[in-house]
Amino acid sequence: MARQGALAGVLGILGLVLSGCSLHTDNKWWNQTINFGFPTGITPEATAMREFWTLTVIASLIIGVIVWALMFYPMIFNRKKATDTEFPRQTQYNVPLELIYTILPFVIISVLFYGTVVTLNKVHEIRPEDEVGVRVDVTAYQWNWKFGYNKVDVAGAEIADGTDQAAKDEAEKAGTRSKEEQEAEGLEGPAAPGPIHGRLPSDKSYLEYNNMETVGTSEEVPVLVLPTDTRVEFRLNSADVIHSFWVPEFVFKLDAMPAPGHNQQQNVFQVASIDREGAFVGRCAEMCGTYHAMMNFELRSVSPETFAKYIEFRQANPEATNAEALSAVDEAPYATSTEPFKTGRADTRADGNNTISNNASN
Repeated sequence: MARQGALAGVLGILGLVLSGCSLHTDNKWWNQTINFGFPTGITPEATAMREFWTLTVIASLIIGVIVWALMFYPMIFNRKKATDTEFPRQTQYNVPLELIYTILPFVIISVLFYGTVVTLNKVHEIRPEDEVGVRVDVTAYQWNWKFGYNKVDVAGAEIADGTDQAAKDEAEKAGTRSKEEQEAEGLEGPAAPGPIHGRLPSDKSYLEYNNMETVGTSEEVPVLVLPTDTRVEFRLNSADVIHSFWVPEFVFKLDAMPAPGHNQQQNVFQVASIDREGAFVGRCAEMCGTYHAMMNFELRSVSPETFAKYIEFRQANPEATNAEALSAVDEAPYATSTEPFKTGRADTRADGNNTISNNASN
């Protein structure tokens, strides 16, 4: 009876654990593993996190089985009987066993710490400039996204420096007092410094401005087009409050901060590649105000050849919309992973945010 009860308990625990597991369907043999509920990513960094997660869960289950065995074995097989008159054999002074109890946790912690560091280094790795195929400048603001191509070197399409210097200069000028403003305030001499790091509150010169940009509207979710099999760098900035750039299939998110350089905040991350084509929803993952839940975008990954045609079309047709450029390369012109909401994008905001959207092409 005891053995049958123990077997039933083990089978019950095994069924409970396995019910939370799912299988990968990737073609790579090392991805044909149980992932214990971890989402399937589309980047090598996401795969590294999944593999580390799988190893930690397996290690935890092994430790759990040992602990459960140490708990339930004496409870089942060493129960006191009515005829017992002596204490069972005691092991609290077993030096080798106590050494194992002491050393083993340190070994486990060391292995997990090492795996954590290796995985984090891979996820946060920033490779040299010449290895980056596409650099995207991401500007988040209530409640919209602006994506600009700062660098492209993919399948013959090239943008060496996509900075819109005129917009940059205009933003720089807006961050200082004009001569008329100085006179109105009774100031003399060179421009007086502003209250925020020597700049005015209206200063948006820390933002990135590009010649080729995509901006969302209340009727159209912004679609960020990127190539597969290419290292992509993202540079994040916020024009107002803290936002967060999150594509669930990246299994990674990073906050977009206002003036990250002044505040010593990391605003750059890279993905070694996007492993498959498709449309993937992107979201703001930081509560940022009234329309936070509607602040979506779409990441559209296409082949390098299709991406090159997309960039060449936008270079040849600077007035064309993003939807027209997508249609030109036989892609769905609008987002397919999410739908637009009446968010008041760029029409309920004033000052700096409207300036951003007005300076950008659709």
